[in-house]
Amino acid sequence: MKKNNFKIIKIDKNKSLFNYEKKILIKDLTLDLKLGYYEFEKEKPQKVKFSLEIDYEDKKPTSDKDIKSIVNYGQVVKLIKKLTKNKHYNFLETLAEDVFDVLFKDKRIGKIMLQIEKLEILKECTSVGIQITKKRSHEKL
Repeated sequence: MKKNNFKIIKIDKNKSLFNYEKKILIKDLTLDLKLGYYEFEKEKPQKVKFSLEIDYEDKKPTSDKDIKSIVNYGQVVKLIKKLTKNKHYNFLETLAEDVFDVLFKDKRIGKIMLQIEKLEILKECTSVGIQITKKRSHEKL
């Protein structure tokens, strides 16, 4: 008689069978900043527009009573305003790196698409700017 080789697997009820992929959208955050390489850009603030898509993963559903259970878009806006309040950046790219550095402190965040535009710099254009996407590497160094 042949013996069955089946194994009984117990499911841990504390582990989730699902992962959530979430995205925070911030569109057209417009701030007056001293930003730019040229002398005339250092003299007075100019309008700068930020748009972000922040992808993050979570193993639990959002708790309606716990703001820490989400990546808070209000906190993201506050962090960008704090970064740019008293610091002059010559380049959009260096500003973008500082934004990435502060946002990636939240370990749930896996990817950020950041677009920064100067709205008043060239009269022939409504805006000029950059778009950079940065992903968290899961490789160990």
